[in-house]
Amino acid sequence: MAYTRKDVSALTSAEKRRFVKAMLEVKRRGQYDEFVRMHIEYYTSDGEDGLRTAHMAPSFLPWHRRFLLELEKALRKVDPSVTVPYWDWTRERSKTAVPWTKDLLGGNGRSSDHQVTTGPFAYAAGNWTIKEGITDGEFLTRDLGRARDPIALPTKDELESALAEPVYDYSPWDSTVTRGFRNRLEGWGTGRGSVAWRNHNRVHRWVGGAMLGGASVNDPVFWLHHAFIDLQWYRWQRRHGGARYLPANPPGPGDEQHERIVARRQKMPPWDVTPDSLEDVSRIYRYA
Repeated sequence: MAYTRKDVSALTSAEKRRFVKAMLEVKRRGQYDEFVRMHIEYYTSDGEDGLRTAHMAPSFLPWHRRFLLELEKALRKVDPSVTVPYWDWTRERSKTAVPWTKDLLGGNGRSSDHQVTTGPFAYAAGNWTIKEGITDGEFLTRDLGRARDPIALPTKDELESALAEPVYDYSPWDSTVTRGFRNRLEGWGTGRGSVAWRNHNRVHRWVGGAMLGGASVNDPVFWLHHAFIDLQWYRWQRRHGGARYLPANPPGPGDEQHERIVARRQKMPPWDVTPDSLEDVSRIYRYA
């Protein structure tokens, strides 16, 4: 029977406690750091050689859908009632509203070093030491809204610009594509400053701190953010009935993307699954 992912603003106090407790237990068991390592490993840009699966490629959405399912599986082994909630950043835009509350993810980092000092994931609480990252820092950091160089969260209109795209993705299937749902949602843009970051990418930069770069999984908000991104794929599929993941077939020899992206029925590392197999999740979960 399919389980339900809820809006984080609709969670009860008990649901918040269970989610936090399960997250801390997955961290205590060492499993959480494996998720961080995996994301760092697969954070490959289109300026690098080799296969791209997690970012700057069509498989951005199915890769993170499977990634979320793996985390959710670990959480539900701890507590079968737990699911990953989603953070609708088009509505919950305050630095002090959910999910930035003491009973959930804690608040902003302090001005001196961006260390998060409130909530269950604060370093001082003793349960959330950063062990895998791109720096040697052991504490969770955030810079909500980027105090020195302010940036705003994406708006409903900006999100709509992605949802309105009728085609999933276009050649050359990378960060330079200006059309298509996938990159409009992932958010690689042109220009300099905040205009270069849209939707998904802009949210990572608005949160700042640990959410910047491949080790962004170290901030638990990563999962709430990506659950909302996953919800957009869910909504896009229903709006554009019959629209499928693209490319349907792998680019051939001579194409600059040959063996650099995953086509619809190709296996997607590190799992033995295809994007095609992840297009319909209705038997696994639904969104409230």
